[in-house]
Amino acid sequence: METQKLYYGDPYLKTFTAVVLSCEPAGDLWNIVLDQTAFYPEGGGQPADHGVLKTPSGQEVPVTDVHEKEGAVFHSCTGFVETGTAVEGRIDWTRRFDHMQQHSGEHVLSGLLCRLYHCDNVGFHLGAETVTIDYNTDITWEQALEAERLANEVLWADRPVEITYPDPEALAHLEYRSKKELTGRVRIVEFPEADRCACCGTHVARAGEVGLVKVLSCQKFREGVRMEILCGARALRYLSGTHDQALAIGRRLSVKPLETQAAVERLEAELAAGKERIAALEQTAFSALAAGQAGRGDVLLFQDPMRPDSLRRLADAVGKSCGGLAAVFAGEGEAWSYAVVHSDGADIAPLVKSLNQALHGRGGGRNGFAQGSVSAAREAIQDFFGGEAQ
Repeated sequence: METQKLYYGDPYLKTFTAVVLSCEPAGDLWNIVLDQTAFYPEGGGQPADHGVLKTPSGQEVPVTDVHEKEGAVFHSCTGFVETGTAVEGRIDWTRRFDHMQQHSGEHVLSGLLCRLYHCDNVGFHLGAETVTIDYNTDITWEQALEAERLANEVLWADRPVEITYPDPEALAHLEYRSKKELTGRVRIVEFPEADRCACCGTHVARAGEVGLVKVLSCQKFREGVRMEILCGARALRYLSGTHDQALAIGRRLSVKPLETQAAVERLEAELAAGKERIAALEQTAFSALAAGQAGRGDVLLFQDPMRPDSLRRLADAVGKSCGGLAAVFAGEGEAWSYAVVHSDGADIAPLVKSLNQALHGRGGGRNGFAQGSVSAAREAIQDFFGGEAQ
């Protein structure tokens, strides 16, 4: 039982008629085989088409997945259709064309990258959000952007895409990309001036239909890099979203969208200077507070909420002054951060373990210092330490 694959003859075919050859249960779904189909099955990194099968009675059965096995194309459907029924298939064209744009754009970019930097495309995944491609050599960000520029020039030239099935003799003399050794009838997809590759996926008829290729990232992965890209409508939505965001940020900063980076750098410098001033003021206040605890021995202090680093510095200052155990809690209600330090570096691990168990806390440390948080009222903390706070 073999299915005629209409998507190869016309990847733009949105509706078709077919006869149900079989309909078998598959868990909660039904696997339906048709005598011919325009539904593309998952393969070669490209996801399967979705859509519906409509029966003569008007019943519409959703197609949620498609896969091929030994020449037969199985449509995973949510309903049963009797064998011999003539159905009308309708492709989710928005999904299909998106896949065609992503897959074709990947071909153009990969062909250029492999030619320019003598690498191989060793992995391709067309995801719901982005497309990821793995290459087996190091590619810099600057090189990726140069390939992106060239890829878009290929798209704007808008040459026809050529799909052929060379005979074995012609194929033996043809230079093309392939991830594995191929046998039998080989389908060659060529984007002039960019790529020639063995591929089973659906593609646009002209390069210009891809619209746009945008590289989002290029990160070290195994012996090469993993690149993340967007093409066509996905790229437009992404760039529109980033522009809207840059516009909103620019309004907040009173600058134009392309000036936001410089404005943020100025804010970062101001923030760093402000943090230094705050740290200096905190140190003065912490020193005064620590001086008031001089020689008191074990000390329990409560403070308003503060950053973990500030809490650590305050506990360290009080510990050096009090000559015993300094337990400082910063927070309010039943949410407190703590820093506990012993002036002589004594082992406080048993104390901290008991503290966490009794006060629903988490945290720890070593060499006479521990830091963490608890979920308990101030009174419960005082009871644990056996007295009033200083």
